[in-house]
Amino acid sequence: MGRTSRQRSRKRSTLAGRAIAASTALILGAGGLTMANFYASAGEESGSPPAGQGWDSGQRMSTIDCPDVSQVLQNVPEGARAAVDRELAALDTQITQAYEQFAQGQQDVLGPLEEQRRGTLAAISGAIQEAGGQPPEGLDSHAPCTLRADDSQPQQPPQSGSPAPGEEPGQGGDAGQDGGQGEDPGQGEDGGQDQGNGGQAGNGPSPDDFVPIEDVEPNVSKVRNKRGASRGSFETKCGTNANGKFNPDNVIVAPGVSNGAHHMHDYVGNQATDAFSSDEDLANGDTTCRNRRDKSTYYWPVLRIQNGQDEDDAQADGGGNDKNVGEIQTPDQVTLKFVGSPTGRVVAMPRFLRIITGDAKAFTNGNGNANASWSCTGFENRQLKDKYPLCPEGSKVVRTFKFQSCWDGQNIDSANHRTHVAFADANGRCPSGFRAIPQLVQRIVYDVPPEPNFAVDSFPEQLHKPVTDHGDFINVFDDREMRRLVNCINRGARCR
Repeated sequence: MGRTSRQRSRKRSTLAGRAIAASTALILGAGGLTMANFYASAGEESGSPPAGQGWDSGQRMSTIDCPDVSQVLQNVPEGARAAVDRELAALDTQITQAYEQFAQGQQDVLGPLEEQRRGTLAAISGAIQEAGGQPPEGLDSHAPCTLRADDSQPQQPPQSGSPAPGEEPGQGGDAGQDGGQGEDPGQGEDGGQDQGNGGQAGNGPSPDDFVPIEDVEPNVSKVRNKRGASRGSFETKCGTNANGKFNPDNVIVAPGVSNGAHHMHDYVGNQATDAFSSDEDLANGDTTCRNRRDKSTYYWPVLRIQNGQDEDDAQADGGGNDKNVGEIQTPDQVTLKFVGSPTGRVVAMPRFLRIITGDAKAFTNGNGNANASWSCTGFENRQLKDKYPLCPEGSKVVRTFKFQSCWDGQNIDSANHRTHVAFADANGRCPSGFRAIPQLVQRIVYDVPPEPNFAVDSFPEQLHKPVTDHGDFINVFDDREMRRLVNCINRGARCR
């Protein structure tokens, strides 16, 4: 993939005329099988109007909801993990394909998807058994999926010029008030497509996913340092991905699988990172970090503006093929800082430790693992988890990831890529059996217009919701530099 929007010229999107066909389909809603109208786009292109959106008593069925099998796989033998990761990636691809069919108005997507998933779940069980393990009981029960509504959407079909609905309960601010939401979010300067509640390629985000940051009450509290706290910090400067390294892989979750993420990632740090990178490849890779002893890999979903312009990946996997459209934005600033524990000293991270923070499937999984925060410069005492902020003039959008800061003392990864690390509790203490490690705090700043027309890339069925934001990290500091980092933090210094 080539350079980003700030570094090269773009050809404009061409919006061709489309024939819109209406059909009637059976869908599975909260009350069982009901009739709903679907509007399918004939010859749909990237950026086309939303399709496959049925209305059941005013509720729109907008996505496919499948159980996240990875979260029940906590005891996979080491010898089975590669095969299991490949099969989990196959489940993601099956959902993506079914979502595409659903968006095109196909009537029966759930039945064939369930059959596909049963076969893949059987393959996962077989791989675990072959390696001497015991598959989770009832794994086959995770095969069925459902259709679900985007609860943040209006409860009646949207009318031209109608206001955005009110926010979801429990969220700071009032997403239904002014703050720029009276205009269609998809209108670019050049008359880009009217996306209304359809957002990116007809599958989000919606105006209700945005809130003016000034309407959010301050909600940040800090854990008070105890005696013996490790108060230092270590900052590593690795640039902003100005060289434009992108791919839709995820070497942690789907090693060896091209397009394992189904969305595009920004990369800073290690430049050898893709789906097929081994630890040896990473150790020998180049880095964008000024500190050449930091070859760690840092990556996150790109942020795009839906302004009617095509990106280089408009017809590629991870981009338009996976409903991720619009102009990729290069961050204005990326800060990567490691900080200590409020309760005591930290220990060194093992080399090649892998940490995922946040949940790329939080829209359908629920918020249990969601961890990204959104805010604006000058307002960072106000943080949002499931809304995008609309920043006032002169303020910029900020994404923050605070990674897990506790390690089990043994493993650099785990079967579900989560249980080998953990978050400290509200008092800053690690769970029993875990040790405090330097906590990576990632802060990414963007200069985007104060309009509800930007979003992070996501799996297609996750509808580009802000709650799905996530970050990934692999520690490739050399051991001596990691010891320096730990010593710096433990003695309360500020180092780079």
